[in-house]
Amino acid sequence: MKDFLAKRDKGQLLIQRNRRLKENLLRPMQLSVSEDGYIHYGDKVMLVSPDHPETEADLFLPGDLSLCMTPDEIKAHLSNELEVPCGLSAAQTKIPVGRNTFTILCAAGEVIGQVLRYGQNFRLGITGGFDDRMLYLSSDHRTLLKSSKRSWLQEVFLTHEDSYLNCWQAAFLHPQLRLEYEGSPVPANTKILITHCHTNRGLVAHRHLSLRTYFGQEAEVAAHTYLDSHRVEKPKNHWMLVTGAPRKDLSTMLDLPKPPAEDTRALEQEREQVSDPGARSTPDARGCVPQCTLPM
Repeated sequence: MKDFLAKRDKGQLLIQRNRRLKENLLRPMQLSVSEDGYIHYGDKVMLVSPDHPETEADLFLPGDLSLCMTPDEIKAHLSNELEVPCGLSAAQTKIPVGRNTFTILCAAGEVIGQVLRYGQNFRLGITGGFDDRMLYLSSDHRTLLKSSKRSWLQEVFLTHEDSYLNCWQAAFLHPQLRLEYEGSPVPANTKILITHCHTNRGLVAHRHLSLRTYFGQEAEVAAHTYLDSHRVEKPKNHWMLVTGAPRKDLSTMLDLPKPPAEDTRALEQEREQVSDPGARSTPDARGCVPQCTLPM
């Protein structure tokens, strides 16, 4: 009984250690706000796989999915620290917390605050809500002993080792314009491709392959490039670097209301003309052009 009370007072009980780990992973985080609309080194962002219709499977995880660090379920119950290497998954959450907030880090001596450009190496680091930890998004070639859990493709993981396996590049979405946009700034909150430099494989979210994680059912994340019949990357390879919203009542740019589409504006104008007959009597510019007749 004395040992139990002593461990409880020191916070060494299993339930206390497990609670601290979960609190750190779910700690609210503040994303960087992009003033010029571009991504910069040092920005804190969320990696989001945009929602798209899944045509290759009947059961899949819908909605926008954010890339999250996912410690092993059994090890998470037995420790209050992050395991290394640590797994990843894609979850239906739009709130920036410790497990899904990444930092754009330099890879070759770039300056913090410098604009990230297409074709430029960068690293993605995450603290998991801890103040003294930094893990890097990494990947390596698939082997018989090392691959993703469900698809058996190239694994994506988090590690504390700083190496070329941490380097990634952003590519323009359309392949015909990709070379033209090489060296241009990477826009925030826009669909892009994220490719691993060492293996040239694209980051992908498998919505149809679910994983049982410490936080529930989530989708598998791997490194593989899916191409359609036109040699264009499929939507499962699309990602967005989501930044924070300038409004204090919103957490990310995904929470901002979308502007009305052009066709919606046209319908609204037609409704206004029907409701206001006087507006329809205004002569059109084409009606002011004199009609020319050919001589007989």
